Amino acid sequence: MKAPAGLRRLLPASVSASLLRLAAVFMALYGVALTLSPAVRQRSWLPLGALRWGHWLGILVWLLAMLWLDRRMRQALPNRDPFLIPVAGLLSGWGLLTIWRLTGTFGLRQTAWLALSAALCVLALRQRQRILPTLRRYKYLWLLAGLLITALTFLFGINPSGIGPDLWLGCCGMYFQPSELLKLLLIIYLAAYLADRQPLMSGLVPLLAPTAVMTGAVLLLLMVQRDLGTAWVFIFVYTLLIYSAAGKRRVLLASLLVLLVAMLAGYELVSLVHARIDSWLNPWLDPSNRSYQIVQALMAIAAGGLFGRGPGMGSPGFVPVAHSDFIYTSIVEESGLLGAIALLTLIAFLVLRALRISLQARDAYQRYLAIGLAAYLASQSLLIIGGNIRMLPLTGVTLPFVSYGGSSLLVSFIALLLLSLVSHEGMHRAAPMLNSRPTLLLAGLLLGAFALAALITGWWGVVRGPDLLTRSDNARRGQTDRLVWRGALLDRDLLPLARTSGSAGQYQRAYPYAELSNVLGYSHAQFGQSGLEDGLDPILRGEERQPAWALWWSHILYGQPAPGLDVQLSLDTELTRRAADALAGQRGALVLLDAQSGEVLALASQPGFDAALLSQEWQSVLSDPDAPLMNRAVQGSYPAGGAIGPWLLAAARSQGSVPAANAASTGEYTLAGRSLHCSYTPTDTQDWDALVQAGCPAALAQLGLALGEQELLSLFTNLGLYRNPSVPLSQPARSAPNRLPRPGDVATGQAELLVSPLQMALVAASLSNGGEVPAAQLALAVKDARGAWQPYAEDADPSRVLDSIAAYSQALKLAAADALIWEHRAYGYDREGERYAWYLAGTLSSTAQRPLSLVVLLEDGGTARAAAIGRQLLQAALAE
Repeated sequence: MKAPAGLRRLLPASVSASLLRLAAVFMALYGVALTLSPAVRQRSWLPLGALRWGHWLGILVWLLAMLWLDRRMRQALPNRDPFLIPVAGLLSGWGLLTIWRLTGTFGLRQTAWLALSAALCVLALRQRQRILPTLRRYKYLWLLAGLLITALTFLFGINPSGIGPDLWLGCCGMYFQPSELLKLLLIIYLAAYLADRQPLMSGLVPLLAPTAVMTGAVLLLLMVQRDLGTAWVFIFVYTLLIYSAAGKRRVLLASLLVLLVAMLAGYELVSLVHARIDSWLNPWLDPSNRSYQIVQALMAIAAGGLFGRGPGMGSPGFVPVAHSDFIYTSIVEESGLLGAIALLTLIAFLVLRALRISLQARDAYQRYLAIGLAAYLASQSLLIIGGNIRMLPLTGVTLPFVSYGGSSLLVSFIALLLLSLVSHEGMHRAAPMLNSRPTLLLAGLLLGAFALAALITGWWGVVRGPDLLTRSDNARRGQTDRLVWRGALLDRDLLPLARTSGSAGQYQRAYPYAELSNVLGYSHAQFGQSGLEDGLDPILRGEERQPAWALWWSHILYGQPAPGLDVQLSLDTELTRRAADALAGQRGALVLLDAQSGEVLALASQPGFDAALLSQEWQSVLSDPDAPLMNRAVQGSYPAGGAIGPWLLAAARSQGSVPAANAASTGEYTLAGRSLHCSYTPTDTQDWDALVQAGCPAALAQLGLALGEQELLSLFTNLGLYRNPSVPLSQPARSAPNRLPRPGDVATGQAELLVSPLQMALVAASLSNGGEVPAAQLALAVKDARGAWQPYAEDADPSRVLDSIAAYSQALKLAAADALIWEHRAYGYDREGERYAWYLAGTLSSTAQRPLSLVVLLEDGGTARAAAIGRQLLQAALAE
């Protein structure tokens, strides 16, 4: 039973008006959020003049234009599809507000183009009965005119941005891209041509030949122009239209093959295509240059997460051309995956309505026209969205109705007008369709493509998002640091070592002690992060150790993390500054530990840098061959050499496997073709303690063989030589070998056994701590949101390597003349023969109230200099 004619006229009007009201509510709420966003970002009330107001002009123009257009549509086309205007209006409004949010200048221009587009559609409705027939009758003339206008860009073309091909014609500050209109004219030509060939001739060649010639001419023109994005759209539209007309699936396969061949040819012959495909296949190889756009786009999607940062709360401007080519990522950053799904759903719904209109079209011409317009909307949307999310290579086309671009917006509204005309005329006079399967299959393929785009967006935004956001080239981290209070780094006496100053929106990081820069590192908007600023970043930034409700509240309301938390370090500021001063002029490192708790009291590396002057000195620091940015105490890997000798001897004594010393113990030892000798002349060639203190490699090799492969591997593992200490600092990767096939060579500590000064300080601690290697502690406590101090980590159990008697006995063998400390000096050699000086020392457990251990490593000095530096600091520490 059919509804009365009057009711059928009211239904589209009622649906359209209701949906437009919903769209208007969305625009109003979004506008309010944008207005308040500056105050929300700074978490404080601001003067009215500091809020956003410009976009309300865009909202007003949008509202008037959509109401005017919808009213004229109701009057002129009462049987039109009622969903077209509201959906297109919502898309154009969403895009308009996003453009206003990014740049007021382009927002104003887009507003003017929106008004012009709506006005043109309204004026065109006066000739509604003549539009479709006229377009069909003069199809060749329209296409030829489009080609000629596009060709004019060779003579008069400009590029408003000043970068890239000159694809625009301009006058009086307004620019028009002819290739946008050419897309529409090609669709009209193909629809009219295919309709005129009904019923279709047998075979594909007679059908394809004329259209291939015209389409080929269009593609050739675009290739010469280097407008590759539009060329891709033409290929997709042509393929889908021919498939819909012929119903042959081999058309799709043949077109896919042509696209692959074209991509390969372009990759080899066209530098622009080569660069874009490389960036698509592996953007991580060159993220700061050729792949900069796509990497930044993926980080914008990651920043959006599931719910988005909120309108006006993100930083989409970090992505180049965010208002045009990358407007999808701009929307996703502030609307999240849910916003992306909503946007994709709107576009897919518009495409499906266009295909539905084709099934109910009045005749073959209007049917193919609707299919072509659906193909245009779908292909251009998928190409630009796919490029943004790395589903496809970047193409540089615009997102219909959404992206900035007057030409694109105007053509999109013309397509909307044509679809409305076709839907109106086909409501009661639809021509019978002999085969709807191609159209239905096409709908399924396109719907699947949009679903795939949503899944890939979710992959980057939710699954890979946390990893992407930690990248050092994520400028949003620096932006957040200016808006959100970053926690302070405090020494063991709660003295600030790195703190935040200023007001919201202008927060800056202050580093009062330059000597601590290597261990504290830096947190810089341009240069990223290093040191403890990097290792403790989630806590300092407010992303960890917070109540779950506080994290959610901050993210939903502000699009930012909660205020950061302070962290107490184990460092003694005065001792660390003394250590840095003592190392001045050397290349080396010093580590001082509490041998019982493993707390790092002093950690210094030279040459160093001043984190407070990083902006001024970055280039000189970066190019310095002495690598001042490197924290040698934890990031350096040096041959242990004879520094490991006392522990080899103590382990051999513990198991009763010390061999008899002989002349060979002081002789030459050959390793990897190099001859190694004792560092010093031993005081007694028959005394193992003298041989170890003299750093005789042959003696160390004998101890290694006496211990055997498994015992040596167990000793080195328990000493922690194959694992990184558990401190929040970047360290080189280390792993324990499965076996030591040459225990004698490994025991010499040369070349193969690479350790950091911090590792050796923990090893040294075992002689002052009854044979136990403590777990390193650099961060002690975190000040939670309530102001209470909480332990940074649970105390880790120490690792026993020697019994207390053996450890004390070995320490006594190394005791200095004053019998208050033990000390050991040695050299290590790398594969190139470079020599490194080690000085290890610690307190004797029987005399020290505070057990300490210390290591000094010098790259360009002798053990005497290292010992002088170490003794000076130990005396200062013991005097406290």
